Amino acid sequence: MLRIVTTAILIALTASAGATEAGWALLREGEHVVLLRNAMAPGASEPANFDIEKCSTQRRLSERGKLQARKMGALFAARAAPTERVLSSRYCRTLETARLAFGGAEEFAALDPPAADETARKQQIEAVMQEIRGYSGSGNFILVTHLETIQALTGQTAREGEAVIVAPEGDGLKVLGRIIFN
Repeated sequence: MLRIVTTAILIALTASAGATEAGWALLREGEHVVLLRNAMAPGASEPANFDIEKCSTQRRLSERGKLQARKMGALFAARAAPTERVLSSRYCRTLETARLAFGGAEEFAALDPPAADETARKQQIEAVMQEIRGYSGSGNFILVTHLETIQALTGQTAREGEAVIVAPEGDGLKVLGRIIFN
């Protein structure tokens, strides 16, 4: 039984490493869109006193998350993955991820977690899709956001600090690759 479990873990790790290498190959070409989930931040929801204007009332990056964000930036540079534009949710953990990895980002409210109101949610997702469809740079376009936003856009999940490489397809997005930053 131990042998089966060990083999399954090794297969999963090998597949993950292969997917990450394929993702880097895409990003070296440039001209790709990357949905990047914020780096590691403890907790699962915002505190009751949450205020978008005050970082002290929000979930923040852990020390491990700060290291992870720095590693992201270092790997983008080392892997020659050109970055042209970076947008971020207004939440402090996404802005800090963008600052530590890429030196900063433009705030873009549509990258905040999707609104509870269905009409507002659709408008928010459409605003993100317009940015993605309108991108025509030669480097990569990075959007630092949240799990819920990535799920709303792709129907897939992402780990903290995971990059999901996407391209517009019809009314939605097609996932082209992934990069896992541990």
